[in-house]
Amino acid sequence: MCANFKPITLEQVKQLELPLVSFAYEEEVYPSYKTPLLFKSEQGLVWREVLFGLVPKWAEDINISKHTYNARHETIFQKPSFQESAYKCKFGVIPVTEFYESKYIDNKPQRWAVKRKDGRAFYIAALYEIRKLNDKIIRSAAMLTMDAIDHPMMKDFHEPGDVKRSVVIIPHEQLEEWLTLKQPYQLINFMNGFPVDEFECLHVPKPKIEKITPQLNMFDLF
Repeated sequence: MCANFKPITLEQVKQLELPLVSFAYEEEVYPSYKTPLLFKSEQGLVWREVLFGLVPKWAEDINISKHTYNARHETIFQKPSFQESAYKCKFGVIPVTEFYESKYIDNKPQRWAVKRKDGRAFYIAALYEIRKLNDKIIRSAAMLTMDAIDHPMMKDFHEPGDVKRSVVIIPHEQLEEWLTLKQPYQLINFMNGFPVDEFECLHVPKPKIEKITPQLNMFDLF
């Protein structure tokens, strides 16, 4: 399941004609890192800076985000970490450039990237929460996942014998419908494997020396 990804770039934000992002964020994201989340408010599409890993209202600290970054759609209405957000239809998307999974070659894990062939960013379905913790507002989110045993691309990832899972990708043309979902159980209509003809995967070894720099935006100038 996805634990590492590259968020949408500022160029891709413009390509998709989305609102400008008013905060800086890392070029690569891991659990408990902050990342942009897109959701729909009465004013239209809105960006929020969220922790990658959902922090439920009963959690005593944000450390739980290191374990709640993926949410199985089949069980979110039963799992204490996700059920309140799910029933309240707190659905958004985390737009990404690419995400990473492990493919085992000769019993050794290799880091592979999954991305669109046309270079556009794509939307991963997310469940989000907003809460107060020690008088501080905490915004957080988890990526929704689905069974991938029959998916032509995703079934090849993860350790042999492990359960095969995939993030859920919301098609560009269904973004509005997903973000305005009012009936929680209707989310099943979006739990579909992404079309492999629009995506590609390639081996991308992790750099030995990694320098993560924030995305820059016009707001950094002021």
